[in-house]
Amino acid sequence: MPIDVICLRPEADFTRVGVTPPRNLNIAWRKPDDADLPALMKQARAVVMPAVGPKLPAALFEGTTLKVVQITGAGVDRLDEAALKKFGIPVANVPGGSNSALAEYTTACASVLLRRFAWADAEIKKGNYVPFRNRMMADNLAGIDGATVGVVGMGVIGMAVAQAFHRIGCRIVYFDPALKDTSKAGAIDARALPLEELLKTSDVVTLHVPLIPATANLIGAPQLALMKPEAVLINGARGGVVDEAALAQALQDGRIAGAAVDVYSIEPATADNPLLQLGGEAASRLLLTPHVAGVTRQSAAFLFRASWENVQHVLNGGATANRVY
Repeated sequence: MPIDVICLRPEADFTRVGVTPPRNLNIAWRKPDDADLPALMKQARAVVMPAVGPKLPAALFEGTTLKVVQITGAGVDRLDEAALKKFGIPVANVPGGSNSALAEYTTACASVLLRRFAWADAEIKKGNYVPFRNRMMADNLAGIDGATVGVVGMGVIGMAVAQAFHRIGCRIVYFDPALKDTSKAGAIDARALPLEELLKTSDVVTLHVPLIPATANLIGAPQLALMKPEAVLINGARGGVVDEAALAQALQDGRIAGAAVDVYSIEPATADNPLLQLGGEAASRLLLTPHVAGVTRQSAAFLFRASWENVQHVLNGGATANRVY
């Protein structure tokens, strides 16, 4: 039987969140390094793949007759855009499916970092209840109510994050030179600023931009040096947006109060990552998570259902929804 779809994630990923892949499609479940994948690609009409993972070689798509490559998330940086355009293969994603999860992650991390919850947990477990509590009280720690939150990238996710902070009572500033429609930003009194001014004035800086040449190492040593010493940085976007060595040094020097990092320049994060070399108080001010900021049962179900619906629609002759290129 001809193969309709190659899916580069396990079937269990879908079924465990209550999503049943279409029974009317012949689906081949494969891993990117499976030996028979190149041959199967020549037969398939569609590919379904996760947004997270190593970049796929352009040669894998050459000579295929794919009608769509469907990403079960928002990011498309695993693909060679120029090559797929050359091959005439449409690529679709699911924007906005992780909005609530990302907003929840970002606001939670801001609170944990500003109020040192994770650090306090570690100190209490080491027997330092009284001295660390005294230190927390003496440092007069601020929460997020009334804080100035700088959102870098006001796309679909960035806007959802900004709205979540606004509901808590934060002032929102943002940097996004590509934003054309500012009506939603205006509705929450968000103010556009140059990046340098945003970094200087924000108590929380949260990143929500794709990894493209213009955003590679967008936040490096010069940018971190502009941040307030009591401010925190949250990266739930892509690892290459932040210079990890510069961030590690800023934490080591106490230049910023803390950072939450969900994404890494190399994933999984390797032992030589500068952030994993930190010790002492610098490590205590760093909250690390394994690229799960947008992953909840609810968000996964939405993303997976929308992905399969679009694939079915395309294979039945319909237009590609949420086409990225």
